[in-house]
Amino acid sequence: MTKESRKCSFCGREEKSVDILISGTSAHICERCVEQAQHIISEEKIARGKNKIPSFKLLKPFQIKDHLDQYVIGQENAKKVLSVAVYNHYKRILYSSKKESSKDDVELEKSNIVLVGETGTGKTLLARTIAHMLQVPFCIADATVLTEAGYVGEDVESILARLLQVSDYDVAAAERGIIFIDEVDKIARKSDNPSLTRDVSGEGVQQALLKILEGASVNVPPQGGRKHPEQKMVQVNTQNILFICGGAFDGIEKKISSRLQTNLIGYGLNREQEVVDRDNILQYIAPQDLRSYGLIPELVGRLPVLSHLNPLEKDTLRQILTEPKNSLINQYKKLFEMDNIKLTIDDEVLDYIVDKAVEFKLGARGLRSICELIMIDAMYDIPSYEKQEKLHIDKDYAKKQLDKTNISRLKVA
Repeated sequence: MTKESRKCSFCGREEKSVDILISGTSAHICERCVEQAQHIISEEKIARGKNKIPSFKLLKPFQIKDHLDQYVIGQENAKKVLSVAVYNHYKRILYSSKKESSKDDVELEKSNIVLVGETGTGKTLLARTIAHMLQVPFCIADATVLTEAGYVGEDVESILARLLQVSDYDVAAAERGIIFIDEVDKIARKSDNPSLTRDVSGEGVQQALLKILEGASVNVPPQGGRKHPEQKMVQVNTQNILFICGGAFDGIEKKISSRLQTNLIGYGLNREQEVVDRDNILQYIAPQDLRSYGLIPELVGRLPVLSHLNPLEKDTLRQILTEPKNSLINQYKKLFEMDNIKLTIDDEVLDYIVDKAVEFKLGARGLRSICELIMIDAMYDIPSYEKQEKLHIDKDYAKKQLDKTNISRLKVA
């Protein structure tokens, strides 16, 4: 066969009409057929579920917490809850594999978790930090984009599709993964009163999540159901998938206070209610408060482990600025170092930044906003000055920079 007449033995395309033509002893194949064959092999592996389940090391709860301590300041209770949950999830995986060869009839059920905390307290950071150390598939999904099936938005099955992508479409591995559902409070029921319009992003989403959280075989579209309706569905069993839900639940403090009757005055006041910590009312959260906020009882029952994140105090915010491996101050020092400039900041400036973050109730995220306002002029001007090698920031300079902005309007009454 001459070079001019060579063709792909599968599709019949001539060599001049393809980019690459791979030659064998008596046949040829083009790059398009190679890609199609690779896709067919991947689908067959998914259908048969014969991919090897990755091995992992069973980490103790204190080992998981030690890793979290390197990146997350404070929140001891939440870190303990997450560490135990992940450890038990690993144990369930090992137990399930051993149970197949034994006569043990004990069925270990998973304990899904819900984390409640104000914005900027570290809910998503905890999940992302765990993701770096886990050897099982882990993904973070956002509940704000979820809607009922048939409406504009994403189906709840897209959460499992994201887990499949993380596990390289290995169904057996994905069925032993962990999913963090962020902003779960955004799917709360809008009102207890029946409405003429459908609550397509509220109660409807909660109803759809029930079967996934409890454990069921779900048909998942690997590439997204609404954009590719012709694709082959992949069946995923969620029985061994651990779900961690997080949300700010803004305004739930009023529900907790009402239940605790913290506003009682006069002769009916109970002495025991005087010990209630009004500055950290979230620590008294209970499942019935989630129901009052707008989560349906069925969903609350499928999230049996409830933990809270404490509001960040001044000492904690001060540590966040300097102590973690990727602390804010180290990040800014690195940014200026890339311009051959050594940055130094007085300790009283750090205290001033923390005071402003507490005053404006911005949480840990507010620290970066305040730092940006203080350093914006320096980061704009200094790269143009070739001879400048040092930058020192004192309290007077920081106060002057903040006074130039409208940050005082952010103050919460």
